[in-house]
Order: sequence, then structure tokens, then C-alpha cells
Amino acid sequence: MSLSHARLLRRGRLLEVGTLGWNVVGLVVLVLAAVGAGSVALAGFGLDSLIEIGASTVVLWELSGVGEERRHRALRLIGIAFVLLAVYLAVQSAAVLITGHHPRPSPLGIYWTAATAVVMFGLAAGKRRTGQQLSNPVLITEGRVTTVDGLLAVAVLVGLALNDLLGWWWADPVSALVIVYYAAREVREIFTSS
Repeated sequence: MSLSHARLLRRGRLLEVGTLGWNVVGLVVLVLAAVGAGSVALAGFGLDSLIEIGASTVVLWELSGVGEERRHRALRLIGIAFVLLAVYLAVQSAAVLITGHHPRPSPLGIYWTAATAVVMFGLAAGKRRTGQQLSNPVLITEGRVTTVDGLLAVAVLVGLALNDLLGWWWADPVSALVIVYYAAREVREIFTSS
């Protein structure tokens, strides 16, 4: 193993540990914000953080040993987590829209999702670059998952802001449906490429 390869592996692990740490803290913040506001979008984004925790753990596991079967298994685990997220959010968003549940404004949710978008886009760029340099499809895929996490933070942020500023309660479950769309897209990508 060359020194350059070892450095790239170390950088990949550090990016995953950073993602893992951010999402562990984020899970707690999002649970508090979701419960406080009664927000399906924040709850869904919290579940997405849980999936990102799982994905980072899977990638850390995969980076500890290279093998084609191990890579396929890691990608399938990430894909299955996204399937579960999409199903949960589709059902929950539909229920909220049908019942007309009005979430309360969430300044905590707004601040956290704004910060998360910035952090996730930075981590995603690092993972993509490192994954390409290592020729590691799992790290590259997890970099896409992290990009999606940043996009979802923006979608949730918009929904929360519209609810807070204009009273558009329906923007919250609609922003959760954006997560469903991206989760389904990632599932298709993961299972067709692995």
C-alpha cells in the first residue's frame, strides 16, 4: 500500500467520521425540533440523518477492508435504508396533508438545516474527490448520499421558512415529499449500479 493510498484512506475515514459526528448531533437536534414543531419534514430529515449515520458506518466498515462482495453488500445496505425512508415519509406526508395538520414554526429547525446544508455540501465534495482518487465506488456513492443530504436540508429549510414566514403549513409535508423523491432516485441509482 503506497503512502498516498494510505493518506487517501485516512482522509476518507476522517470525512466519514465528520459526517457521522455531525449526524449524531443532528439526530438529537432534529428530534427536539420535530417534536417541538410537530413537523413531518424535520422528522423525515431526522430519519435521513439516521440513515446517513448508518451509511457512514457502512463506509467506515468498507474502508477497513477491500473486497467486491463487501462493496456490493455496503451499497445494498445503504439502498435498503433509503427504501425504508421513502416509504415512511410518503405515508406520513400523505397523512399530514389529508388531516391538515399544521406544524408550528421552528427556529431551531431553520438554523440547523441551514448549517447542515453548508456542512454536507463541503463533506460531499471531499468524499467525491477522495472516492475518485481511491477508485472506491462506495465512498463515491456515499458522497452522493451526502450531497442529497445537503439538498434535503435546503428543501426542508424552504418548507420551514415558508411555514414560518407565510403560514404555508402544507410546505412542511411537501418538503418531506422532496426527500421521498431523492430517496427513490438514490435507491434506483444504487441498485442499478451495484
